[in-house]
Amino acid sequence: MQASDTFRSRRPPSPSGARQTLTTGLPSSLARFPQPRYVEEGQAYGGQMLTADEKLEAIRQGGAPSLTHGYTPSAIAGSSGGGSRLGARLGGGLAKMRSGEWKVIIAVVLVACAVRLFRLEKPTSVVFDEVHFGKFAGKYIKARYYVDVHPPLAKLLLTLAAFVRGFDGSFEFKEIGALYPSDVPYVFMRFVPAILGVLLVPATYITLRGLDCSASSSLLGSILVLFENGLITQSRHILLDSPLLFFTGLSTMFWVLFCNEDRRPVTRVPHASHGKGVVVNGPFSRIWWTYLLLTGLSLGAVVSCKWVGLFTIATVGFSTVKQLWTLLGDLNVRPGIWMRHFMARAICLIFVPAIFYMATFEIHFSILRNSGDGDAFMSSEFQHTLDGKGMSDTYSDVAVGSIISIRHVHTQGGYLHSHAHNYPGGSKQQQITLYPHIDANNNWQIVQPLDPNKKPSNDTEDPLKKLTYVTPGMMIRLQHVITKKHLHSHDMRPPVSEVEFQNEVSGYGFEGFDGDSNDNFIVELDEEGGGDDGGRKGNGKGWGGDRESGKRLRTLRSVFKLRHQLTGCYLFSHKVKLPEWGYEQQEVTCNKNPTRLNSLWFIETNENDLLPPDAPKVNYQLPGFFGKFWELQKVMWRTNAGLTSRHAYDSRPHSWPMLRRGINFWVKDHRHIYLLGNPFTWWMSTLA
Repeated sequence: MQASDTFRSRRPPSPSGARQTLTTGLPSSLARFPQPRYVEEGQAYGGQMLTADEKLEAIRQGGAPSLTHGYTPSAIAGSSGGGSRLGARLGGGLAKMRSGEWKVIIAVVLVACAVRLFRLEKPTSVVFDEVHFGKFAGKYIKARYYVDVHPPLAKLLLTLAAFVRGFDGSFEFKEIGALYPSDVPYVFMRFVPAILGVLLVPATYITLRGLDCSASSSLLGSILVLFENGLITQSRHILLDSPLLFFTGLSTMFWVLFCNEDRRPVTRVPHASHGKGVVVNGPFSRIWWTYLLLTGLSLGAVVSCKWVGLFTIATVGFSTVKQLWTLLGDLNVRPGIWMRHFMARAICLIFVPAIFYMATFEIHFSILRNSGDGDAFMSSEFQHTLDGKGMSDTYSDVAVGSIISIRHVHTQGGYLHSHAHNYPGGSKQQQITLYPHIDANNNWQIVQPLDPNKKPSNDTEDPLKKLTYVTPGMMIRLQHVITKKHLHSHDMRPPVSEVEFQNEVSGYGFEGFDGDSNDNFIVELDEEGGGDDGGRKGNGKGWGGDRESGKRLRTLRSVFKLRHQLTGCYLFSHKVKLPEWGYEQQEVTCNKNPTRLNSLWFIETNENDLLPPDAPKVNYQLPGFFGKFWELQKVMWRTNAGLTSRHAYDSRPHSWPMLRRGINFWVKDHRHIYLLGNPFTWWMSTLA
């Protein structure tokens, strides 16, 4: 047997400087393990978390990365190795970006401008939800209060564009397809989401490069975003989706850059005023703080456009928890250093977004200072902070003869209202409704009840000349001040809620006729302040610290029910609107089995000439910013939860992965704007 059959000849060894490990492709002089997560400031740090481009550059140069910085000096300076000086200054792992890549980004942005801005004025009519968001811009300009389910930031940006171009808010954006007049700057308003859609493209490229993707992969990702049909359609109209997606992309980009900077070793440079030198790279450096703060501001912006931005906050939150958990398990990290990491993230990722979010509502409240169609959604206290809704002090004690306005506790607090229009069916008597705005038709006078013989219950003295306080269990009548009709109920079904336990409530009476016993109602204080007897006697506890409001009826303090004397039903209202003949105002009935909240009322204003001038007066305790802010959040949540109805052109989530159905935005003159994603992008992402 020959030697060649038994032994294999060995290749001569490579030079030590160029020798590489088999598995990593890195020089063998660079140890793989252990690699500490965090290094104390000033210690040596060897080659941590290198990107693919940095590893390749180190191999090309025939040596290991710098043991001091984790990067070669040329990569830091950007003077060699292919990295750009701009990328080196930006930090966050962007030092690997070559100068040619910035030119590619500029070229892609120019293409994005051509795609998203081309013929932006078409169509010249209202498209899809421009009906809503254009209308909201008009309300901002007119300073008329409104309520929407979305936070205000994106709408404020659209309003700013409209205001700059001189829009006066007169165009109402009533319906899809309505032609824009020449004085409506709808093109400039569309420019805001369009330019944000353009900026999403370079943000995508930079994010992918920060995630260690190659330049070609990053370019592919940005091109897919550039030519995504759904994104193009959303960014060319007055909608909130483009600002939402831009700030989502911006948050992701800054977070990726922060994470890259957080993984870099701490590098110091000498400085006269700092004994240890100034941190220029890694945790707690200036660029580290910058990216962390920008992430927090971007998170605040994304959730200030739509609440769906909370998912972006959750994503960053989970990543933050993972970072802190990893640091906690690193024995090289002192507790003091860990606490600095925790506090930095808590301040920038919790407090900064929260302050940003609340600041947008402060701007919202400061602009919408006048009463508007959103008043009805808010509490009485909130409404009286608006111009045109203010109320002077009013008498506290309620007596027979008082002229009062009565508000419903629940269903957004409308006023008990009547007007000189009759029901088209049923008794055909005068309508009684719940109306959300201040009006003279909301005024009622408390008068003495009638006995079964249709005579006043007290013949010896005019009750309107004697001060008689209204107490629990007292029987009263309510007379409409303008039409002189009495609040009335009888065993007849209401015009809308035609069920057995509901009775009609109407205005009844005429000149020379004093009414009948169906006009009589009994006052009952609510159990919360009126005691366990159903409020018929009161317990003296009262409401809001006012003990007298538990003994007799008091303005703004006592919460009460009105029980019909003959049928036992309670004055009641619920979220049911009357048809056009009732001006779409809220139905009022007399319910034999009412829910508690829908049968509660309180008195807002009270006038009585028999009360002395120095009689106690009350007024609303107006909420400050935090009270208004929290109330509006609850109203937005309830309103959003109530949006369950579907329309003929909607698209459900199960149809999205395979693009089975889109959304029809606009149809006119046999032309369509149809929201549908790019099949290649959607099908590939679904497959992935």
